[in-house]
Amino acid sequence: TYVGNIPFYGFGVLCTDHPEVAAMVARVSDRRIITYGFNRQADLRAVNMQPADTGVRFDVVLRARDGEEERRIEDVFLPMAGEHNVSNALAAITVAVELGATAHQVREALRAFGGVKRRFTPAGEYAPVAGEAPVRIIDDYAHHPVEITACLKAARAIQGSARVIAVSQPHRYSRLGDLFEDFAQCYREADIAIITPVYAAGEAPVEGVNSDALVASMKGHGHKGARTIDALEALPAVLKEIVRPGDMIVCMGAGSISAHANELVEKLG
Repeated sequence: TYVGNIPFYGFGVLCTDHPEVAAMVARVSDRRIITYGFNRQADLRAVNMQPADTGVRFDVVLRARDGEEERRIEDVFLPMAGEHNVSNALAAITVAVELGATAHQVREALRAFGGVKRRFTPAGEYAPVAGEAPVRIIDDYAHHPVEITACLKAARAIQGSARVIAVSQPHRYSRLGDLFEDFAQCYREADIAIITPVYAAGEAPVEGVNSDALVASMKGHGHKGARTIDALEALPAVLKEIVRPGDMIVCMGAGSISAHANELVEKLG
């Protein structure tokens, strides 16, 4: 395994929020392991998370070990939304601290982080009603149910009671078919979920695996705002009919949707 290949002078950094990983850590006795996560058993964990418009603030607790007292790195700001991004940041913080980085260096490095393209990337905003809250548009690569759930959870943390409009382009008929039930239930945090035609990526269509079938299943699982769209080219007109001040539009997919997301401000304005 990966852990078994760590040299004697190295260390493994593992997230114990995942049950399988936590179980593996308990079985490793001949390698140095440092754990991170949101759970209290982790060597390094995030607490006091506060979502903000442009990211999230949190504190980091470093578990007492090797005779040292518990330490904290307070008021860390990550300019990316979502618990999944905080979890990724914790992995980086764990390595940095182990290599001698100071609390100040950790805070400054994360504050200045430019993010990852197409991971909850702002694509612009516009005001449908002058003087009222703008509509924000987000472009994200999410195309797997786990990614979609995390992305929309991040959007909900920012929006609170304000609306989240998901625009999702399923990627490959095979993926949609294999994970159909998961897809049918991963849009729950979106007030409205607009499902586009499947981006085939070279695959032939599969009977019964399409956006209409997905939306029907979503409605069957209780989603009250699921709908299809015939083509991405029709998206601006559809959004103009439903968008309200303060909404967040989250465009997700690994196909052609990114180009359309980045044209929305111009076409909606």
